[in-house]
Amino acid sequence: MSDTENKISPLTQLTEDEQMLRDAAAEFADTIIKPKVHEMDEAAKLDEGLIKQFFEMGFMGIEIPEEYQGGGGSFFMSIVAIEQISRVDASVGVFMDVQNTLVNNAFLNWGSDDVKKKFLPQLATEKVGAYCLSEAGSGSDAFALKCAAKEDGDDYILNGTKLWITNAKEADIFLIFATVDPSAGYKGITAFIVERGMEGFSVSKKENKLGIRASSTCELLLEDVRVPKENVLGEVGKGYKVAIETLNEGRIGIGAQMIGIAQGAFDAAVSYTKERKQFGKAIADFQGVQFQLSEMATQLEMARLLVYNAARLKEAGQPFLKEAAMAKYYSSEVAEKVSSMAVDLYGGYGYVKEYPVEKYYRDAKIGKIYEGTSNMQLATIAKIILKEG
Repeated sequence: MSDTENKISPLTQLTEDEQMLRDAAAEFADTIIKPKVHEMDEAAKLDEGLIKQFFEMGFMGIEIPEEYQGGGGSFFMSIVAIEQISRVDASVGVFMDVQNTLVNNAFLNWGSDDVKKKFLPQLATEKVGAYCLSEAGSGSDAFALKCAAKEDGDDYILNGTKLWITNAKEADIFLIFATVDPSAGYKGITAFIVERGMEGFSVSKKENKLGIRASSTCELLLEDVRVPKENVLGEVGKGYKVAIETLNEGRIGIGAQMIGIAQGAFDAAVSYTKERKQFGKAIADFQGVQFQLSEMATQLEMARLLVYNAARLKEAGQPFLKEAAMAKYYSSEVAEKVSSMAVDLYGGYGYVKEYPVEKYYRDAKIGKIYEGTSNMQLATIAKIILKEG
């Protein structure tokens, strides 16, 4: 963990439980994940033993109540843990983030008692979840999806394709959004729980990505998949509410990933500038380098405060949509800029895989794209401030 992080602001003052989880995540990242980062990035695959350890550490069910074998923690605890994991490897950070801020939260907020009893213990202790909204023609226009669900007695039959699904390779539980009535527009969208092994369901092509390479991103195929009605999450035709409200929380998780990336790149840059000598002294002694480090530190702290503020508002039950959009937008900008500056400070070494900053740079780019592009965040912010005004 860096000594540069602000210890004064009330937003960065952590409770004892938050601090304990943050420290545990930081230690786990530094001692267990860090030695595996390069190998996982090259193989484009998460270490299977690491996945098991994530469950053993309780990182996959932080907010799930203890009655369902979860950690009984808070949303903010998830955020600080995601930040620390992403500081070392954003591929692992997003693996943990999707489970906690999207999948688990969707089940907690929308699941019936029976659904919670069946699935939450599995998600807390052994099974990875995936959140499946995007399609080929349904990205920013999320509700233009074509995946269809037809009622058939006590079941629904699902047909369609999903794209860009994070955790798909590792997941056993898939939250799939499909429409029961295309003529009803977004009001036909419904959330279905699909389990690996259901006939007609398969995980197909795995994308070969620029960054977060160890995180699986796959296509899903649904061919006459029979899903029992008890596997509907929330109400039929109300899947758009499940999607919107869950993504609002998920954007804060993306913000945590981005400040983690920025912190990791910044820490590496500070360390390197102290070691690298030119013209007879460390490059950190040059004012031009000092100014760059100061700019990086300032932007990182601003991004962290935005993310923490959005998380605190959400946890307090206050409106947080605008703040979540601001946090995701700005933190992704900062992650890209700080990691790019870190590459610059490393010079030629910054461009090779032997050193860590090129990976931070590659990993940062996705922040502007997934769970709502930067343009969509700006549109959301503008809509709210104009309404407020």
